Amino acid sequence: MITALQPGATNPMVDRAQFYTSPLNAQVLGDAVGRRIGIYDTTLRDGEQSVGVVFDPEDKVRIAHALDRLGVPRIEASFPRVSPRDEEAIRLLVQEDLDAQLWGFGRAVPADIELLAGLGLPATIIEAPVSHTKLAAYGVEPEKMLERIRTAVQAGVESGMRVCFFGVDGSRAHMDHLRASYEAALEGGAEEIAVVDTIGVLAPEAVRHLVGSVRGWVGPDIPIHWHGHNDFGLATAGAVAAVDGGANWIQATINGIGERAGNANIAEIALAFEGLYEHQTGLRLDRLRETSQLVAELAGHGYEPWKSVVGDNLFIRESGAVAMQFHEPEAVEPYAADLVGAERKIVLGKKSGAVSLDIKAEELGLDLDGLDQMALLQEVKRLSEDHRRTITDAEFVELVKRAQNG
Repeated sequence: MITALQPGATNPMVDRAQFYTSPLNAQVLGDAVGRRIGIYDTTLRDGEQSVGVVFDPEDKVRIAHALDRLGVPRIEASFPRVSPRDEEAIRLLVQEDLDAQLWGFGRAVPADIELLAGLGLPATIIEAPVSHTKLAAYGVEPEKMLERIRTAVQAGVESGMRVCFFGVDGSRAHMDHLRASYEAALEGGAEEIAVVDTIGVLAPEAVRHLVGSVRGWVGPDIPIHWHGHNDFGLATAGAVAAVDGGANWIQATINGIGERAGNANIAEIALAFEGLYEHQTGLRLDRLRETSQLVAELAGHGYEPWKSVVGDNLFIRESGAVAMQFHEPEAVEPYAADLVGAERKIVLGKKSGAVSLDIKAEELGLDLDGLDQMALLQEVKRLSEDHRRTITDAEFVELVKRAQNG
């Protein structure tokens, strides 16, 4: 189980001096910092549920190794009943030398449990619907589902797996039935439970309340997972609130890929936990971007250049006003580029200023002495506006040569 740390404890692989945040955080948060938070990756299962994404078994092995290098302690290997290739992926992964613990995923039905039990996995999620909306859609009576939960979990435990019960659509369940569902799972031998906002409808305050309520039901020793989606753009905020409510594990994906609007984004929640709350995730933050790029490539989906943590533009400066502060990173950035494995650089374009030219010229080894730099700047702006983009280094070199030749 991921355990609590003493207040103020931090990830030894993270240099806190590379965060340029506000002292107001510490003033407001007080002792609500320094917890140990487990990151449970579900990129290979829930992430692949993103429309049009197909990872073949070899892709899943590559991603799993990247996650392992990142320091993710638990990887959900796949949902083997989806297809023979998902089953094959698990068979390949259990043969790999990974530090991360592999988990399976299955429904509270005998066939799923039997298949999972034969794959050599040490642990698994077992899911079942718990909201009356979902139960009505499946045509199953609540009491009947409670028995299915108890029986399926017991079968998983008896096969030698550690079981986490995953209550589908728990955020819309009647609270008495949700509690009965978790109690049935614990009676069956579940050692962990997941609180699930399947369609991403909880405000952060409601997340905190729900997780806190579940913590009260199950006691202090049962690990609680939080699984939330991003339909209102609040998945990261929900993860933070879940931890505040007593969650030990956050289920999330690389790049936030997943069903509909996706899942909580590992890069975002890890950086928020480490940088703003001083919670320890154990992740190598400097490997977030390389892992993100691999998953984007294999999924066939990119992300916005301004995307937090992994976006291409985060440490690129075009504005002249910002360029004047370029050599003081803490003046214009919330954390160091090195912290997340990125590089800082200046680009030239419509918003550039004279200082931008000096920095770029020094970078490229160009001598601007004797040139009309304001005229050169106007040429940079004109070219940028004509092409509706920043200009390339080669284009800037050519502009300088023209200016030097009169």
